[in-house]
Amino acid sequence: MSVATVVAGEAEAAAWDRFVDDHPGATGYHSWAWRQVFQRAFRHHPIYLVSRRAGAIVGVLPLVEMRSLLFGRFMVSLPFVNYGGVLATDNDVERELFEQASDIAAERRLYHIELRHFTQHFADAKTKWHKVTMLMPLASDQETTWTSLDRKVRNQVRKAEKSGLTFETGGRELVDAFYAIFARNMRDLGTPVYPKRLFLEVIAALPDRARVFLVRTSDGVPAAAGVGVSYRSTIEMPWAASLKRYRAMCPNNLLYWGAIKYAIDRGANTFDFGRSTPHEGTYNFKAQWGARAVPLCWEYRLLRGDRLPDQSPKNGRFSLAITGWKRLPVAIANWAGPSIVRSIP
Repeated sequence: MSVATVVAGEAEAAAWDRFVDDHPGATGYHSWAWRQVFQRAFRHHPIYLVSRRAGAIVGVLPLVEMRSLLFGRFMVSLPFVNYGGVLATDNDVERELFEQASDIAAERRLYHIELRHFTQHFADAKTKWHKVTMLMPLASDQETTWTSLDRKVRNQVRKAEKSGLTFETGGRELVDAFYAIFARNMRDLGTPVYPKRLFLEVIAALPDRARVFLVRTSDGVPAAAGVGVSYRSTIEMPWAASLKRYRAMCPNNLLYWGAIKYAIDRGANTFDFGRSTPHEGTYNFKAQWGARAVPLCWEYRLLRGDRLPDQSPKNGRFSLAITGWKRLPVAIANWAGPSIVRSIP
């Protein structure tokens, strides 16, 4: 029976989510709610493809079109987050979605399509395997998880507690505190920061699934913070940061332990530390918690030329820009960063 693929509209949101929630390969980012996040936070154009057979949804592919003076025009599934790509009932539907996306990209004169998968879905696609996600299995209770941690990790959590640091969690009311830490940390790394609106939109779109985690000093000053998102039995913390001046007090360790306890209390069996480059600093930090590295496969359909895009900070073209960005006052970096980073997926 033939498959019909179209661009989905708001009327199909509920059916889309039912299909996603029933699909074993789905991630939280496949949910329809993220469509409005990309639209409202970045003003990007979402192109969400849905395939039907005999009226029933048999596949979806959420895409976001991006246009950049630096990188050109392209589509990603999905930008700014760790996962995306096709969800389908069979390989034929996967192929149908990929080809339809390619046709749309060609019509819109885009340079490439990028799909962020766990495994390779298309043998003829160009691939990158440069990133991993770090997944930590959780016991059903805090004590068992605590005793399974490396002794060094436990000592660092205790040091944070003895230093008077405290952990709390909340929603929109903690976004300002989180963003002040996150924005400064991104400036220090030489990377343009996301707009605060991104995190406000995430909280608004996912009120039951998104939380802000915060660590304060004994006098109430925010020292570390993160934003976590839950889906099924996993809680992921894709955005987290701490202030350098409190590093000796180990606020990051208390932040993650507090988030892990929160996950356990809500019945999660996996804590997702997010994307990392193997054997670099953040990778090593996550690995010491007992998180295992799961390779990620980014697949490409190139429509102009045959070189894979390189939009990472490791691209030598950006070294001078990164050095200069680190020297900017935080206020200027916060003002200029969102207009730049909206074009870096």
